[in-house]
Amino acid sequence: MQEKKLGIILNRLEEHLAPGKCVRYLCQDETRVGLKTLTGKVITASGVKPTVKVIWPRDNFWIYGAIEPLTGDHFLYEYPKLDGECFQQFLDWLSVQLGSDYAILQIDQAPAHTSSAISWQEFIIPLFQPPSAPELNPIERLWQALKKPLKNQLFSSLQALRERIQEIFDQLTFEQVISVSSYNFILEALLYLEFRLSHAK
Repeated sequence: MQEKKLGIILNRLEEHLAPGKCVRYLCQDETRVGLKTLTGKVITASGVKPTVKVIWPRDNFWIYGAIEPLTGDHFLYEYPKLDGECFQQFLDWLSVQLGSDYAILQIDQAPAHTSSAISWQEFIIPLFQPPSAPELNPIERLWQALKKPLKNQLFSSLQALRERIQEIFDQLTFEQVISVSSYNFILEALLYLEFRLSHAK
């Protein structure tokens, strides 16, 4: 169902594109990170109960992201909260990064995304995934991979956390993004569009 819907949208977009324009398919979402310790499994000697130190401050911020499963390209930016205003700022920033490229942006139906106050740029077309279906958005797997190194880690301040996250971002490769985001239904629809475009010339 999702593959068919994506294929239809790509076809309609193709029909209205100016010659030479690039069409990109991006998956977008947000994740919250904070000082409250993320706990995970640890290795200990046989018979030794694992223990880790934890802290409980609730200070946090949000990472807004968009990834391109076909190329591994990724766009990540920090905002103080999840709301329509910050989402609009992210869309405006993303539009600058994309230049004149067209982008279909897969997003969930969070209130911040569906607000009538959102001003969608001409070249960014939202594709709303079904409600309560985060498994359809591959960026969820990227968030899991990015948070894994943070488990059982203690940070004295949000700035220290930011610096660690920036280190993780700096080490992120296109190949890693492709490996976690290349869902079959997305790739099949994109390959179909490529086939249509190549045979339309």
